[in-house]
Amino acid sequence: MALGILTQYNVHAQTADSEVGTILPLTLDSCLAYAYQNSEQLQISELELAIAKADVGITKAQGFPQLNGSVSYNNNFAIQTQFLPAVFFAEDPNEVDPNAPPVPVRFGVAHTGTASVSISQMIFDGSYFVGLRAARTYTELLQKGYDQSKVQIAEQVTKAYYSVLVNQERQKLLASNFNRLDTLLRETRLMYENGFAEKIDVDRLTVQFNNIKTEKRNTDRLADLSYLLLKFQMGMPISQEIELADRISDIDFDPEFVEQQNFKYQQRPEYGEVLVNQELVQLDLKNNRSQYLPKLTVDGSIGYNTGVDEFSEITNFDEQWFEFGYAGVSLQIPIFDGLRKHHSIQKNKVQARQLELQSRFLRNQIDLEIAQAQTELQNSLDNLESQSENLELAKEVFRVSEIKYQQGVGSNLEVVEADNALQTSETNYYSALYDALIAKVNLKKALGILVKN
Repeated sequence: MALGILTQYNVHAQTADSEVGTILPLTLDSCLAYAYQNSEQLQISELELAIAKADVGITKAQGFPQLNGSVSYNNNFAIQTQFLPAVFFAEDPNEVDPNAPPVPVRFGVAHTGTASVSISQMIFDGSYFVGLRAARTYTELLQKGYDQSKVQIAEQVTKAYYSVLVNQERQKLLASNFNRLDTLLRETRLMYENGFAEKIDVDRLTVQFNNIKTEKRNTDRLADLSYLLLKFQMGMPISQEIELADRISDIDFDPEFVEQQNFKYQQRPEYGEVLVNQELVQLDLKNNRSQYLPKLTVDGSIGYNTGVDEFSEITNFDEQWFEFGYAGVSLQIPIFDGLRKHHSIQKNKVQARQLELQSRFLRNQIDLEIAQAQTELQNSLDNLESQSENLELAKEVFRVSEIKYQQGVGSNLEVVEADNALQTSETNYYSALYDALIAKVNLKKALGILVKN
């Protein structure tokens, strides 16, 4: 079933207009899966990850041999003129007039060509391996940012989903109360018409009925709005019809979950970001220290060149093309850079200290968040239990009051007061239920387990 739903999602992402009017049954997990797939924020993060992985490949390529080929041809249709002293052309240099002008001559041929292959290979560069590791570590940093964005989306979607569930239950209860009061009001009017009730009894119930009718209408609108909010948080078109497959009764408030002890700070993406940043600073420190080391590179080139007066001769590779080549080694030794490397190293040390303080502060902050979330959830569960008991009592009081009134041994005022108490208990119960659900989400977020791995 889950596979089928996800397949629908893939189709929907491409042809949203064709699915409008089709009602999608959604569990919380399927809502989250849809949100992860369609969130523009996550898509941007995924593209940043892809860019970072490409950068790793670019950095790695610098350590491989760099091989390049070159082919060139020149048509020297006007050979440049050179000027040489006249003495170069005299049979007897002693007889040349010192004031004689230079003699213009042209050196070269009409057609020249070159074909060569060059290669260079880095033998030693201390910053290369550090840079390669830093590029991979930077990818980890972006992954932590992606995970954090995923947590934010999970929090928003889960809270919106729970809001819809609570409003649905509230709608059902108000509909039941509405029908119950409507029946009671009709019976009381009939009793009044037959002389067994007073007009004030009818008026009291009419006021009560009008109040619950208004509350029902407002709750229906609020429920519709909560659906819109859920679809917005999921990145789903507002016009798409959905229904929730989960029920309030399916949600488990595990008491052991409140006191979970197996927490590790690394479960929180933001703490993982600090750790990765610490590693990046250490790598930058190693890179700056490696700048004091020499860099060794070997390179070479081999090729052929030609020069002919007739273009047809340029293809005479056996006689008109001549080999050339070289092989060399280059050693770069840093001597003095104005203390740039020294100050860069000092900067890295300060950054490392700064990140250490940040990690300590974040650990304390996380501890506080967990303690607060645990307290809020425990208080919410206690309040939910109390409000649940009050609701059952209020239902029983109203039931008894209604029976007494129907049997003529109770007053209409007693029924109205019991109904008011019941509605108050219902409101308090669903408010406590929503608070407990939100507190559960907050605790799972604080523990770093809101998103399933």
